[in-house]
Amino acid sequence: MSVVEDTREEPRSPSGPGAAAPRRDRYFDTLRALALIRVVAYHTFGWAWAGMVFPSMGIMFGLAGTLMAKSLERPALQVVRSRFRRLLPPFWFWGVFVVMAMLVHGWMPGWEIVYWVVPLGDPPGNAWGEQAWEILWYLRTYLWFVLLSPLLLRFFRLAPVPALALSLAPILVLTCVWAGPDNRFGSATWDLSTYLFCWMLGFAHRDGVLERMKPGLVVAVSLAAIGFGGWYAFTHQAEFGTYDLDENPLAQAFWSAGFVMLLMWAKAYFGIDSARLTRFRRTNRIVTVFNARAVTIYLWHEIALILAVPLIDRFWDVPAFETYLPLESQWFMFGVGWLLIALFVLVCGWVEDVAARKKPRLLP
Repeated sequence: MSVVEDTREEPRSPSGPGAAAPRRDRYFDTLRALALIRVVAYHTFGWAWAGMVFPSMGIMFGLAGTLMAKSLERPALQVVRSRFRRLLPPFWFWGVFVVMAMLVHGWMPGWEIVYWVVPLGDPPGNAWGEQAWEILWYLRTYLWFVLLSPLLLRFFRLAPVPALALSLAPILVLTCVWAGPDNRFGSATWDLSTYLFCWMLGFAHRDGVLERMKPGLVVAVSLAAIGFGGWYAFTHQAEFGTYDLDENPLAQAFWSAGFVMLLMWAKAYFGIDSARLTRFRRTNRIVTVFNARAVTIYLWHEIALILAVPLIDRFWDVPAFETYLPLESQWFMFGVGWLLIALFVLVCGWVEDVAARKKPRLLP
């Protein structure tokens, strides 16, 4: 799942008068919505165990990989340009506010400000705005995967299973042999290596590789990867200061690999599409909004959580709020954060429509 992907599935048969029309894959849509909710929850509560329950970033890259493989049935240059076009305008719109706020608070950029135009490297900034822009590692990693996908997909289709296995080699090399340079290139290399297997799993799902594998083998490999990732996370707590997967790239890579493999295989093997979700009007509507405004939610959620703190501080000045509202609770901040996210969706979400060359709408 990527925050900029369209999860409409196209029929694999040739197009024609009798071909089925593209339809939304509600399984992917639901996973994307859950992943976004988990990201916001993690940034609110800081739960170290959240990534083990639902490794959002691995799932997002896995779904993005399968949708990228689908898109690459068209000319590669056209696909890459489309992905950049859909992501960059919402990023620029958001970035104007973040950059202006940092300038007001004493930041003076150099030539590295180019990364605020195309975030192929970590954009610069000051400590005042760090909480807002630290999430951009995902956008940077996604853009690099988009650029590399034409080559990665060709490599994968030469030998799918060996390619999947080899996609875990880079993170093992970085962890055990050489950690790479301590700069933007090194940071990008670590993130690409951590989620490369998940991205390639997306290719495997699209090409039906997982569906053709023996169920016992898929389950065994998945559980082995999850087991190794969990073991490495808990046995290296002293080194990383926590068992949080987000702080431990090797554990993240293997745990996410096993988890996403099970999700992808289950969808293919059992034909899961979450179509029943459409029977529940409100839930279906929420999932639809989350998918149509995924970039907006991801970019603005940290700012929403930042603004929730001074807003709640003002609530203490109202005696009724102080008496009856759980102002000290993080759950209350979580709720206020989502109200602010909803406000940003209404005010800023139209940029996603413009980026997708659609008519701007208040809500999809």
